[in-house]
Amino acid sequence: MNNSNVIGTEYTKGDVAVNKPTTLELVNKTLEKRYRAERRFKLYGIVSICFALLCLVILFTDIVGKGHSAFFQTYLKLEVNLEASVLGIHDVTDPEQIKHANYQKALRQSLAVIFPDVKGRSDKRKLNALISTGSSYYLADEVKADPSLIGQTIVFDILADDDVDTWLKSRANEVGAFTGRLTKKQLDWLEVLLETDRIEQQFNAVFFSNGDSREPELAGIRSAITGSLFTLFVTLLLSFTVGISSAIYLEEYAPKNKITDFIEVNINNLAAVPSIIFGLLGLAIFIGLFGMTRSIPLLGGIVLSLMTLPTIIISSRAAIKSVPNSIREAAYGMGASKMQVILHHVLPLAMPGMLTGTIIGMAQALGETAPLLMIGMVAFVVDIPGSLTDPSTALPVQIFLWADSPERAFVERTSAAIMVLLAFLITMNTLAVWLRKRLERRW
Repeated sequence: MNNSNVIGTEYTKGDVAVNKPTTLELVNKTLEKRYRAERRFKLYGIVSICFALLCLVILFTDIVGKGHSAFFQTYLKLEVNLEASVLGIHDVTDPEQIKHANYQKALRQSLAVIFPDVKGRSDKRKLNALISTGSSYYLADEVKADPSLIGQTIVFDILADDDVDTWLKSRANEVGAFTGRLTKKQLDWLEVLLETDRIEQQFNAVFFSNGDSREPELAGIRSAITGSLFTLFVTLLLSFTVGISSAIYLEEYAPKNKITDFIEVNINNLAAVPSIIFGLLGLAIFIGLFGMTRSIPLLGGIVLSLMTLPTIIISSRAAIKSVPNSIREAAYGMGASKMQVILHHVLPLAMPGMLTGTIIGMAQALGETAPLLMIGMVAFVVDIPGSLTDPSTALPVQIFLWADSPERAFVERTSAAIMVLLAFLITMNTLAVWLRKRLERRW
């Protein structure tokens, strides 16, 4: 029969003496296992962060690599004859004749002077296709601003067609230039213009001054930015006032009962609702029931304010809770009323947190697309909106439209618009962080 007897740190099991581990040895062995697990967990975290940063770098590199060229546009530097006979003007003092003059003919003649051997309607049409269809409008603006140019021959920077712009920007690629719809003759003419230093790239001011266009070289983001600003103005006006008021009521006035608990649960749930649901709500209620006009910043602002309200209410309530009760008690001790305590003491101290939540909510609203698609702000808008009730689009929706365009030139403009949107979002989030660091108080 086997007997086991413990003797000090040893015990016998049958005829074999076995050492018994001490408590310290058991603890150290457990600690080593725990430390290895912690090191592995730490390594997993570092690898995850590095992977996320790598994905972010790849994304930004791809966007910047495709979009940076959109900030430059190709122009043809040609001598344009602005004789009244060429423009079809009989009275140089008549503003209407100057406005409706034949500027397209003057531009075509400037090309015909450089290529006098181009004959036939087909070849002339191909030659004139090197110039953007919108160049005549810029020449008209130049002459209307200075009518004394009539009768002179000026050197004018003519906006090139998007195929010419894409070809020129892709010539540096190792795989060769992207010719697209350009013919062999057009490429030969462009080589002649390059050799005579008549082609150059300039800063693309059109991208920031124009609205949308079906011609890539004429397409800009000004109407989209203006529509976004109008929409954000309505969103801020509604969501900030309603959100702050709701937070003050729930924290300072509302009794703690089942009704307020039900409201709090629903506010937290609304913060997680997909944004397209708010677009469906705007489509059904504001358009279907109240008959509001589609594709206007006023409607877009109302829909986005509903989406940002939960974020602002939650952050504002957290900011109010962070104000110590001693502040309230001291104010009450000095004879202040409840409203005076809130307006003069609690609200100013909680305002940094409220502003931070509001800015984050505005940044979220700026980048939303789905709700605006549902209420019709996906319309093709060329004119710059001048009020809250003018048809408009928003920058994220403009990016969505351009991403679906077949022209290759819209690829770089899509990426450039994304860069502009990211710049706005980074600025707003940086402002929120700065306000929090600058204005917050630690108790």
